[in-house]
Amino acid sequence: MPVLNEEVRKILDTSFYIRATVVRKNGQPRTVEMTYYWSGGDGLVFSGYPGKRDWVASMARRPELTIHTVEGDSWWDIPARARVIRNRKERLPYILKYIERWARRPGYPRWQIQLFLGAVRCNRALRLPWWGPFALARRVLDRMPCVEISFIGDPKARPGGPPALSEEREGRP
Repeated sequence: MPVLNEEVRKILDTSFYIRATVVRKNGQPRTVEMTYYWSGGDGLVFSGYPGKRDWVASMARRPELTIHTVEGDSWWDIPARARVIRNRKERLPYILKYIERWARRPGYPRWQIQLFLGAVRCNRALRLPWWGPFALARRVLDRMPCVEISFIGDPKARPGGPPALSEEREGRP
């Protein structure tokens, strides 16, 4: 089991961004930046805007990746393994926690997001059908990527900062 030192734990707890280097279909590495949810354990959950994402496909195809911290006074690389979660019941709690954490970012409409989360949680607790406005919420939540990241090795200090983001292919975000 990996050992996260206090500095890495503090970075993961307070940062909103992380970078991950994955291997593309063509075998080339790609470094992407994203937001995440961290529960304080031995892994993260990645999500993001609804829709298909190349980085999700890369992680599904080749689950080994490297996580890079980007905020803080020092930088760390953490070996990890990805697992794409497709089952709604399994992924929904992760997605809701991710949205809750994302809503804490400065400048975001916190009360609207908290209202949305509260309504969805109440709907799920009462086991009501996904009808009316909840049908739209379900479609959005179902289209959000959900990838569980497990740390598989100890963090290693990275002098000189995190790796640069990969250049995007022409016509692709």
